Amino acid sequence: MPEPILRILDLFFFVFHTIVILFNVFGWLIPRWRLANLIVLSLTAFSWFILGIWYGWGYCFCTDWHWQVRELLGYSNMSTSYIHFLLLQLTGVDLSVSFVDSATVFIFIFSFAISSYLNVRKWTRK
Repeated sequence: MPEPILRILDLFFFVFHTIVILFNVFGWLIPRWRLANLIVLSLTAFSWFILGIWYGWGYCFCTDWHWQVRELLGYSNMSTSYIHFLLLQLTGVDLSVSFVDSATVFIFIFSFAISSYLNVRKWTRK
């Protein structure tokens, strides 16, 4: 694949994956986005916990694809955690991977619980 296309894909994954992460964390705040937020959170859980049975706990197909593009661009030593990688790239802060992973799981569970609660409450009030 030509390098300019790989660079575009690299940028696409940075932007797209960051938007998905932010939507997972904050999408439940906007009432009309709540069902979509729950669906995206559920897809994330499916990737982490179901696909993770075969590919390793916390597996994310977006991360996998992004890493493949970055490897083709010659990057190496990418973090085992996409959130860790993203924080390092965007802020330069190098927190421990275990801390970032723990915080990621906590925030994910919190977001999933809030989104589930708000969606169920909406469905039961109808």
